Amino acid sequence: MFKVGYFYTDCLVPMVGNNPYATTEDSAAELSINAEVYSLPSRKLVVLQLRSIFIKYKSKPFCEKLLSWVKSSNCARVIVLSSSHSYHCNDLQLCSCPFRYLLTPSMPKNVQNKIKSLNWKEMEKSQCIPGIEDSEFCVRIPGGGITKVLYKESSSREIPMMVLLKFVSEGDNIPDALSLVEYLNEWLQIIKPSVNDSTLSALPWKIPSSWKLLFGSGLPPALF
Repeated sequence: MFKVGYFYTDCLVPMVGNNPYATTEDSAAELSINAEVYSLPSRKLVVLQLRSIFIKYKSKPFCEKLLSWVKSSNCARVIVLSSSHSYHCNDLQLCSCPFRYLLTPSMPKNVQNKIKSLNWKEMEKSQCIPGIEDSEFCVRIPGGGITKVLYKESSSREIPMMVLLKFVSEGDNIPDALSLVEYLNEWLQIIKPSVNDSTLSALPWKIPSSWKLLFGSGLPPALF
């Protein structure tokens, strides 16, 4: 995908760094900031990449500004890739597929039918106040950041949105990221599976060069 612009906002902690997707020394010198927009015209796909945390009390204004931009841009649909703390899972969730989805009411019927044909699991409702027996049931996404706010606001604004998330634990989440995007690819077919190789277990995603430094450099040989 190609960088096409920035999403300017005062809701995120400012940050600047080198290009995390650099493939050459020249491209490594490009600067990246906290919210950037990438595009893949051949798939009519636009991606907003967030790289910073929210300033206190600024997450909801950010969601409002983002959805206003979505509405004015006439996006056909919005997909939010997210996660939720696995230690909040109930017994049923622990023993089933770790992926869940949510659809806003305005999502087109053909998309709803397609998702049902994939046999994906919809996010279950749980007690709004855990541990209180007479508490009402609602959608909870603990550890999901702004995911629930985006979902609720999109529902009220009649924005067609899907939330696709995975139950995850703290640690090395690279396998989670790859499995989530492969799960999404079952629907969108961004990369089409090879018909000639039935043994292909993983699609040829390009791993960002910055992931090499996710846990820092290796142990210095001088230690030994």
